[in-house]
Amino acid sequence: MIDISESVMQFLLAFIVVAPLLGALTALLPAPPGLKGKSPEQAVLRHGVTVTGAVLIAAIVLALGFDRDHPSTMQATTDISWIPALDVRIHLGTDGISLPLLVLTALLTFLCALYSFFKMPSGPSPKAFVALLLVLESGTLAAFAVLDLLLFFLAFEMVLIPMYFLIARWGGEGRTRAAWRFILYTLLGSVVMLLGLLLIGIKAGTFDMVALATDNGRSLPTSVQVTAVLAIGIGLAVKTPMWPLHSWLPDAHTAAPTVGSVLLAGVLLKMGTYGFVRILLPGVPDGFHTFAPYLAAFAVVGVIYGSLACLALVRRGAKGDLKRLVAYSSVGHMGFVLLGIATATPTGVNGALFANIAHGLITGLLFFLVGALKDRTGTTDLDTLSLPSPGPHPSTSGSTAPDGLRTGAALYGKAPRLGGLLAFAAVASLGLPGLAGFWGEMLAMFGAFRPAAGLSRAAFLTFMAVAAFGTLLTAAYLLIVVRRVCMGAVPQEAPRLADVHTYEFAAWTPLVVLTVVAGLWPKALLGLTDPVVQQLLAGGTR
Repeated sequence: MIDISESVMQFLLAFIVVAPLLGALTALLPAPPGLKGKSPEQAVLRHGVTVTGAVLIAAIVLALGFDRDHPSTMQATTDISWIPALDVRIHLGTDGISLPLLVLTALLTFLCALYSFFKMPSGPSPKAFVALLLVLESGTLAAFAVLDLLLFFLAFEMVLIPMYFLIARWGGEGRTRAAWRFILYTLLGSVVMLLGLLLIGIKAGTFDMVALATDNGRSLPTSVQVTAVLAIGIGLAVKTPMWPLHSWLPDAHTAAPTVGSVLLAGVLLKMGTYGFVRILLPGVPDGFHTFAPYLAAFAVVGVIYGSLACLALVRRGAKGDLKRLVAYSSVGHMGFVLLGIATATPTGVNGALFANIAHGLITGLLFFLVGALKDRTGTTDLDTLSLPSPGPHPSTSGSTAPDGLRTGAALYGKAPRLGGLLAFAAVASLGLPGLAGFWGEMLAMFGAFRPAAGLSRAAFLTFMAVAAFGTLLTAAYLLIVVRRVCMGAVPQEAPRLADVHTYEFAAWTPLVVLTVVAGLWPKALLGLTDPVVQQLLAGGTR
């Protein structure tokens, strides 16, 4: 921790929210003659790296200046009246829950910008790509920084348009259908969510999240709380996504470009679970407790469903898509996050918040690796990737993998560093102790072992057992992926694949390091979140 004045902290938080938006506007302008480099396309991609890098530096300085001795206190706060008639305020602040998400968002966006500088996805003008990437970053950072319900809704919606165009214009086969499903599902969920947010704000007399958490639902009748939780919960569940509102996710991930998949899984899904913890748990506790058993039930069904879908995809002859498999695995992993939240206990909610960050790191790395594998082989079809046949195999797009780049088993032998990273990401995703994926899922199940007062312990013990079985299924499909894609003898006629490039090493190393650090030193994150969770569950008082 370093000593930074409150005014500087306020500036840093405002900067990381606003700078990407200003960067998006300047990305659309012609580059100054001295900064064009080899081409205007290179200049705008470099601009994206520069802006996201500046935002990441500001986020790191904000984290270094954060008072870790008082993580439950809102820091770097800005509170300005915006719409006096509705008492809507530009209220920004960060605490131990939102700070890790701000840093994660800034990190992943910078890594995506850096990756795109060297490996720009095929599609229209890079200017539009960089501008959309920066708008997406600004909206996501705002969602984690604002403390007003209506501002949260605006930020929540702000990310939809850039992600829609990233999928529709720079995606692969089926991108148009996938982009429409993504935006229709999330927009319909958001309309219902807005009604719930308005209901809370009007009945409580304020849209301020801090005031609502302190009030702890005392000014809201139980019927209002139940209605609000149902409405807001639907919108948040679509974005999370919770089974059975998840069906837009596999198509969106499969069609999206690599960086789109990384940001969708690593950042956008976290907005839904963050809303559960920041708004519903402290603001409408009676309504949340009413729906908690149902949320937990849907969560564990999602864990099993996601795992069974992945097991179906890894069967030989199933023509399973590796990118689609990682997408379905997210349904299962986010099920553990929702289970932890549903317990309404400090242990479970802390586990959910830890699993949120771990999922962003690990699944972001997995999508980077799958994208790199497709760049080298022309396919993400598991049957093609795991059969060492001398002939060409059809790719997921229905075309043929490029001649001379046909791949089979034994990625360890053809590209050992890439194979090793894929195996590392897989075992981290299955929750190997010592890596980040372990702690969140374990704590979520511990929370289910002894849920909050008033919740049926017998029901939550059942949910815990089902979720524990889901961890076995998760391990099964991920180990099968490693066996089929990475292991085996290398045929003599098989060409070697290009191993990890320098720019890939730069983009992936932070995710690997943080996955290990979070696994070996969980207190670094839990020490931030626990005091905040304790305070939120106690209604803003210690």
